[in-house]
Amino acid sequence: MPLPPGTRLGPYEIVAPLGAGGMGEVYRATDTRLDRTVAIKVLPEHLSHKGDLRQRLEQEARAISRLAHPNVCTLHDIGHQSGMDFLVLEFVEGNTLRQLLTAGALPMRKIIGIAACVADGLANAHEAGIIHRDLKPENVMVTADSVKILDFGLAKFTTGFAEMGDPCTTAVFQTQPGMLMGTIDYMSPEQANGHAVDFRSDQFAFGLM
Repeated sequence: MPLPPGTRLGPYEIVAPLGAGGMGEVYRATDTRLDRTVAIKVLPEHLSHKGDLRQRLEQEARAISRLAHPNVCTLHDIGHQSGMDFLVLEFVEGNTLRQLLTAGALPMRKIIGIAACVADGLANAHEAGIIHRDLKPENVMVTADSVKILDFGLAKFTTGFAEMGDPCTTAVFQTQPGMLMGTIDYMSPEQANGHAVDFRSDQFAFGLM
């Protein structure tokens, strides 16, 4: 059941829902200490008992906290209350790339500008040993003066990158062999076939997008 406006999660007060998916619900909220708007990603109580989802929420927090880049959303806080785990994220006001594309073709100059920002943010993540694994227009937010990559809920950590042509080294959080992670329309062939992926899978999704 969605959290009603006025619900408090620590110092954060829920204002309105922003969206929901298999990994939880996202709300617009107010940080009452700093009087600023934030986005809160909540893993509801009925999902918190699922260890894999809790682990992925924690992994998302670790991934974002390792990145400091203007084209990647910022993590402010993490918490647990009344059986719910949650992340407190930068509130990014704008339109997703999907919303912009459904309105019609974008001018070439704008397309190039968005692509350059996404490429910069993605490169920063790869340098930090993080593969996004779910890059798609819904996870790119375009604001009046910025572009942000969102939702690292399926991110994969690596201990480092080998030379081009070699796979990444062991992941901190392993998925089961053959398990599909991501959105099928933007998966690289190896990802769609449930094989091991490296940073090139993100590059493939970037090219499709």
